[in-house]
Amino acid sequence: MSLLEIKDLKVHFPIRGGFFNTIQSYVKAVDGVNFKLEVGKTYGLIGESGSGKTTIGKAIVGLEEPTGGEILYNGKCVNKKRDRKRVNYNQDVQMIFQDVLSSLDPKKRVRDIIAEPIRNYEKLSLDEEVKRIRELLHIVSMPDDTLYKYPHEFSGGQRQRIGVARAMAVNPKLIVADEPVSALDLSVQAQVLNFMKDIQRQFNLSYLFISHDLGVVKHMCDYIYIMYRGRFVESGTRDDIYNNPKHIYTKKLIAAIPEINAKNRDELRQKRLEVEREFDLLHNNFFDQNGKVYDLKQISDTHFVALKDEEVLSDVENRIA
Repeated sequence: MSLLEIKDLKVHFPIRGGFFNTIQSYVKAVDGVNFKLEVGKTYGLIGESGSGKTTIGKAIVGLEEPTGGEILYNGKCVNKKRDRKRVNYNQDVQMIFQDVLSSLDPKKRVRDIIAEPIRNYEKLSLDEEVKRIRELLHIVSMPDDTLYKYPHEFSGGQRQRIGVARAMAVNPKLIVADEPVSALDLSVQAQVLNFMKDIQRQFNLSYLFISHDLGVVKHMCDYIYIMYRGRFVESGTRDDIYNNPKHIYTKKLIAAIPEINAKNRDELRQKRLEVEREFDLLHNNFFDQNGKVYDLKQISDTHFVALKDEEVLSDVENRIA
């Protein structure tokens, strides 16, 4: 049984207008997605800004109420607050936010920031609480004097480590990480990502890693979902997505990864032009007349692609050749 299963999840936001401020239409931020998360694995949720990936993360942790569908934790539905309490869901599923500085109360010392979730779920003595917080800081490689400082006294990478320590405070089973390193320098990104992997191995954590950066996701994730306009266009293992992409949108994302080696830049530039031509030429095979993504079709044991029908893929590849 999966740790977390999402069934036909929808999150629609009403658009109001007119004299009586009535609902005129809806923004379909998430429009029917399905996926599963297994214990101890890292799953990537990838897409451009506005694709709906962060909305999925917020729905999973209870910051957005789903319009439809189900969120199942250990086989039990947790869509409503009373259901989440029944299975300790709010304790088991934690979130690391993109803008970590705004998620840390600037008026509180680190000790109280990390202690807050602990106090919600456990009754510890003062000494026990301080001991727990020191242990958490050691896990994320922060010194003991961190306890008595304020968030503004730390660098971006250090603040992100504090955010991880807070998420770990109640021994979660799943951490939803929303763009956790996007605001950090490249060298600091690598440090934060590596210690997140170390923590995962140590505590058998599951991660849902939300990002627009395919380079970062390649480093972190076992299985990847590509998202566009509220729906999945492709999903597969890391090798499926990077070595054998099938959807034209996935190819565009991969072609957009920066090339450090100057010798390969001309080749990459030409590849991007070819992908743009392919996107225009084959658009109708991957999106309907309204621009909606088709349903996913299985093309291997682990690989799924949103196609008009199963015969489209060979036809598409023949036309490209």
